[in-house]
Amino acid sequence: MVAARGGDFLTLTNVVGILQNSVALGLVAVGQTAVILTGSLDLSVAYLISLGTLVAATTMEDGSVVTGVLAVLALSAAVGLANGLIVTGLKVNAFIATLGTAFILRGWIEENYTGPAGQVPASFQHLGYDRVGPIPVSLFLLLAVAAALWVVTRRTRFGHHLYATGGDEHAARLSGVRTRRTVIAAHVLCSLCVGAAALFLASRLGAGAPWAGTEARYDLESIAAVVLGGTVLAGGRGGVAGTLGGVLVLAVLDSVFNQLGVDPFFKNVVRGVVIIAAVALYARRGARRSA
Repeated sequence: MVAARGGDFLTLTNVVGILQNSVALGLVAVGQTAVILTGSLDLSVAYLISLGTLVAATTMEDGSVVTGVLAVLALSAAVGLANGLIVTGLKVNAFIATLGTAFILRGWIEENYTGPAGQVPASFQHLGYDRVGPIPVSLFLLLAVAAALWVVTRRTRFGHHLYATGGDEHAARLSGVRTRRTVIAAHVLCSLCVGAAALFLASRLGAGAPWAGTEARYDLESIAAVVLGGTVLAGGRGGVAGTLGGVLVLAVLDSVFNQLGVDPFFKNVVRGVVIIAAVALYARRGARRSA
């Protein structure tokens, strides 16, 4: 159908473009997976990305690249720690807690930034634009982060604790799992992945942008990718590999829609139908297994 409309979907340029466009969402979604596995979630990711690009660009403009990277990762870890402490310590629902954090970050951005700020040095922009052959360098960043999270979730005690906490927090606690620490650590991991996405976007944009995370709706898009990849929102089931598949499906859909010149409203309708259908299919499979 794309070819019939004059598109060139399977060209190397288009495939590379799909992979390039998957990096930022993939980094956020991989981090979101760790949180959702525990039965929590994070709605502050979009504003954290925006603030991360601003911090990276303004810090690198006056200092070194290393200082900028460390500043963004420190900020991300602090936000993740705050989210985790609010959810576990104050017993605030994760949806409300992280939404509140998002509003705080939004307020800070609107108070201190009126538009793009800072400048990323040319040396750091290699992350966003360089390739190894036809493969974008940034794709290796995504694969490295995803591989690390896969090992953590599937091959470590902490990973087993993530699944146990999301599957049945009360039973996990009785089994000796420190569920509060697990949820906090998951939120920190998620925010660090978001920080990596902010650094990537800063390298692509060449400056910090207050709209970098919100315009692409990385909060809802990341949750959609995680759910589309088979991770259950209630926690305890799913994984990083499925999330990468969900990210790729969304990226391919976007590319097809762009090739066909589909109306943005209809595009969102189709994406919503695909996500609902996928979740319904997973639910039916789960019901059959239980029976």
